Amino acid sequence: MKALSKSRPGPGLELVELPDPSPGPGEVLVRVLRTGICGTDLHIEAWDPWAAEHVRPPLVPGHEVVGEVVALGEGVEDTALGATVSVEGHVVCGLCRNCRAGRRHMCIRTRSIGVDRDGAFAELLVVPESNVWVHAPGTDLDVAAIFDPFGNAVHTALQFPLVGEDVLITGAGPIGLMAAAVARHVGARRVVITDVAPSRLALAEKIGVDLAVDVRTTRVREVQRSLGLKEGFDVGLEMSGHPSALPEMIDNLTHGGRVALLGLPTEPIDIDWDKVVTHMLTIRGVYGREMFETWNAMSAMLETPALRGALETIITDRLPAREWARGFGAAREATGGKVVLDWTEI
Repeated sequence: MKALSKSRPGPGLELVELPDPSPGPGEVLVRVLRTGICGTDLHIEAWDPWAAEHVRPPLVPGHEVVGEVVALGEGVEDTALGATVSVEGHVVCGLCRNCRAGRRHMCIRTRSIGVDRDGAFAELLVVPESNVWVHAPGTDLDVAAIFDPFGNAVHTALQFPLVGEDVLITGAGPIGLMAAAVARHVGARRVVITDVAPSRLALAEKIGVDLAVDVRTTRVREVQRSLGLKEGFDVGLEMSGHPSALPEMIDNLTHGGRVALLGLPTEPIDIDWDKVVTHMLTIRGVYGREMFETWNAMSAMLETPALRGALETIITDRLPAREWARGFGAAREATGGKVVLDWTEI
């Protein structure tokens, strides 16, 4: 099979021929149809300090994927040949306290597809049957390819009740945009998103946010006044990891406000802990997706045309997999939405 490989330490990926994998007991073989490009993939391709610490070449990266089940390992009973599936990228142990309690997304021994084991940038992928999510017939393949980041957005946005609430989202990258669409879908009163990329703020306006704010020129406090929010935002979703985003969010929350924190900080953040305490704020870290309650919510919400249309809008680049380098370049520019590679054109 053809695959994109991190064959050795250092920058770059190579399109190589690798032996076709076979599913073992409890596993399925997936013929890859589409993949999304994630920030993790960019780290691995660039071989930055994070990649050098976490990745052991040779490795096939990639974890945002949809494909067709083409072979079943021994003991697979609930997944049919020919099923269209996305893949949960976290392979869990099933034995730790959290796994046994049904909190598999908190497994202490999680192994990530495309980081700790071979991933989806290939024509074929082997995964545990317990990691596949079977889609309804007719599901758009490009949308199904980004169920992993869509799940991050859903998991983050649904940490707190949003009906009738005023929501501030910092970071209009693909996951921030998806979170904005989810907040609107579930009934938030006001949805405001901030960024510094005009093209991404334009995408946010297309998917129906109330305000898309360029924080290079406008402060959140001004936005709060313009919307008539006398007491501040009720819920904050921090998706950027930028060191200035969380402090400004905290400054603009109402007393008792709640923050779901998904963005990974790029450097230390100076937090006004006195305000966190005296304003009785809740700050909750979020990672991955609940297995598989988040996936069920995603599939259910996709039945709504408005949300489905928002996700289709957020996918701005669709390329054949043979043009993977161009796709990585588009993703690295960080000016558009999601990039999806078509592995039927390799």
